[in-house]
Amino acid sequence: MTDSHAVPDDWPRPPSCCPHAWLDRVPGGARVTVAGLVLVRQRPGTAKGVIFVTLEDETGVSNVVVWKKIYERFRRAVIAGRLLRVTGRLQREASVVHIVAEEIEDLSHMLDSLLQHEPARHDGAP
Repeated sequence: MTDSHAVPDDWPRPPSCCPHAWLDRVPGGARVTVAGLVLVRQRPGTAKGVIFVTLEDETGVSNVVVWKKIYERFRRAVIAGRLLRVTGRLQREASVVHIVAEEIEDLSHMLDSLLQHEPARHDGAP
């Protein structure tokens, strides 16, 4: 008999980042780390201090729920970050998947290094 809540061996565990397209493979309640560009930050007035962040990587988007206590701890990253790494618990309700943030890290400095390491072109173009 197999445990339906067992974590599959083929998906990355923190601190590795799980591609957004793999989130449907992750069991509900599992701890997961994702990273991506910040597309949207929302703080609805009716959300009682909760902030919703949408991240995008090359495989898709994910929704992150940031509770007030976590926001206060990682405020600078949530407000200013352009590229974030988020570790938290995966929450699945019907077909909607969220990551409830536990830790948030601003990786925006890595974006600047992309410009410094552009691959050399070999087709004669400048």
